[in-house]
Amino acid sequence: MNTTVIEAIGYVGSVLVLISMLMTSVVRLRTINTIGSLIFTGYALLIQSYPTAALNFSLALINIYNLVKLFRNKKDYSVVELQQDDAFVTYFLNLYKADIEKFFPAFVKPEECDSFYLVCRGTEAAGIFLGKNTHNGSIDVKIDYTTPVYRDCSVGKYLYKYLPSQNISELVAENVSENHKPYLEKMGFVENGGRFVKKLS
Repeated sequence: MNTTVIEAIGYVGSVLVLISMLMTSVVRLRTINTIGSLIFTGYALLIQSYPTAALNFSLALINIYNLVKLFRNKKDYSVVELQQDDAFVTYFLNLYKADIEKFFPAFVKPEECDSFYLVCRGTEAAGIFLGKNTHNGSIDVKIDYTTPVYRDCSVGKYLYKYLPSQNISELVAENVSENHKPYLEKMGFVENGGRFVKKLS
């Protein structure tokens, strides 16, 4: 094989491993790291660096093992309904302010919302939902944020199954940022004239 091609394979594997270290989501980190490690394993075999190949292949196996554990372990969530003046709302929004602004740059003040739900796993806060009641069980979503560790859509799925018990049948998101659109599409929101709408069963 051409030396340039072999070196390119090595660089691709290295870059993917490096990029994985920048991921805040554990699932993305391990997934990208696994791909990078396997590519680098191939590169190490091509240059006959067997210790390097063994190391990277072992790292890939460790990542795969932990990914399987992550997906097999049932996440036991619970929902806590908060009030507008709840100090934890302010604390949570300030704690994750920089990350929240990436997805909800047009967010209004909490005082303009009337629906506040916190999703927890055990004693740990995994996500927060803020919205405004409009009519007949429809909620105008202002923030539907999940912390990086739990950013695998499981928080949203749990919350959306819970909300109908609160007489909420429809979620509407407007002024959606480009960073947030992929999540809405993955969660089954349908775009209509710039508005993203999801019917809850």
